[in-house]
Amino acid sequence: MLDVTQIQKILPHRYPFLLVDRVTNIETGVKIEAYKNVSIAEPVFQGHFPDHPIYPGVMILEGMAQAGGILAFSQSEGVNIEEKVFYFTGINDAKFKRPVRPGDRLDYVISIKKNRGPMWVFDGKAYVDGELASEAELKAMVVDK
Repeated sequence: MLDVTQIQKILPHRYPFLLVDRVTNIETGVKIEAYKNVSIAEPVFQGHFPDHPIYPGVMILEGMAQAGGILAFSQSEGVNIEEKVFYFTGINDAKFKRPVRPGDRLDYVISIKKNRGPMWVFDGKAYVDGELASEAELKAMVVDK
């Protein structure tokens, strides 16, 4: 399990764009389980939408990608994380099954589909209360800063 302080040692993201609050499980080389608590205090709700707050799908996808970055770095022994960055390079088959609202806990389950050197392909899923909220194939790469 990783808390937000430990996550910040792995990812370069910071408030308001750090979208993983806690990692609950990592199976190195297989999958990661993590979550984000969605709060009405988040800046995105000032404009999306003030009278009907819905957490944007693009933020869900970014949160899944960040969790994938943690998974990739968790199996990169001997790599100096401070010299590397994890770039989101593509999305395929993104689907949004239900709205995510303030007060929801967004549970990410990210599995490795493929890894060749610095290139990664993940199967990403996001759940609220056990119900699938979003899914996508996510592509990323680890590069030098």
